[in-house]
Amino acid sequence: MEKNNSIIRATNKNIRTSPRKLSLVCNFIKGKKADIVLRDLEFTRKKIAKDVSKTVKSAIANAENNYQFDIDNLFVKEAYVGKSIVMKRYRPRAKGRASPIKKPYSRLTIILEEKKESK
Repeated sequence: MEKNNSIIRATNKNIRTSPRKLSLVCNFIKGKKADIVLRDLEFTRKKIAKDVSKTVKSAIANAENNYQFDIDNLFVKEAYVGKSIVMKRYRPRAKGRASPIKKPYSRLTIILEEKKESK
């Protein structure tokens, strides 16, 4: 199989957190090498880092199995977050009223690129 483009993509469509919280972790991993990203996510205090780590591992597996890239040369080119569905729930309040509770979901996209070795 020929390596015509060196961009690998992995998407996680329904992550149960708000995009604002998830984008903090995504900004933390942009531009780093793939193995360093996995190490950093393991020791991050954010609960959502586990799901981000799964998506990065999926992108690495796509690069290795589908395109025969070298894992050591991969780095995170882009990591961005978008909105997905929002579950709407209601909480009973005083005097017969109800207040809405919004439970947002996020969509995470990780793009890896192979760094060319210049000698």
